[in-house]
Amino acid sequence: MERIAIFPGSFDPFTVGHESIVTRALPLFDKIVIAIGYNSEKRQFFPVEKRIQWIKETFRNDPRIEVEIYSGLTVEYCKSKRAQFILRGLRTAADFEYERAIAQINKKMEYDLESIFLLTTPEHTPITSTIVRDIMRHGGDASQFVPKVLDPDAYKL
Repeated sequence: MERIAIFPGSFDPFTVGHESIVTRALPLFDKIVIAIGYNSEKRQFFPVEKRIQWIKETFRNDPRIEVEIYSGLTVEYCKSKRAQFILRGLRTAADFEYERAIAQINKKMEYDLESIFLLTTPEHTPITSTIVRDIMRHGGDASQFVPKVLDPDAYKL
């Protein structure tokens, strides 16, 4: 059976921390689906189409990575993709507590679904999409915090 992991998130924007989690998880899975969750009530900074384009460009040379949009419960999306794993990155103890609670609820809802946590590398620990958005919103240079494959101007507003 193909080992499929779903890496869910808003990825607004996709950072070098996200890129690192996916790259480091590749040896564990046959396929990783980067699933951009759509929440109509949440204000987006970058249009979802742009986020898809940037992530696809970041992993353009690896056919094991797919990028899709989904809405609704992550466990239901996982079932629709026949995924057995949810991939998540952990930066801090607070992340762990939050992700642990979600993973336990997901496990209760879908027993065969396993959550896999990877710790961020030390240099990526302080990087969050929220902080990167704030840098961009105020005209700062966020190029060191987003994947290098992209033109640094791609993320400019």
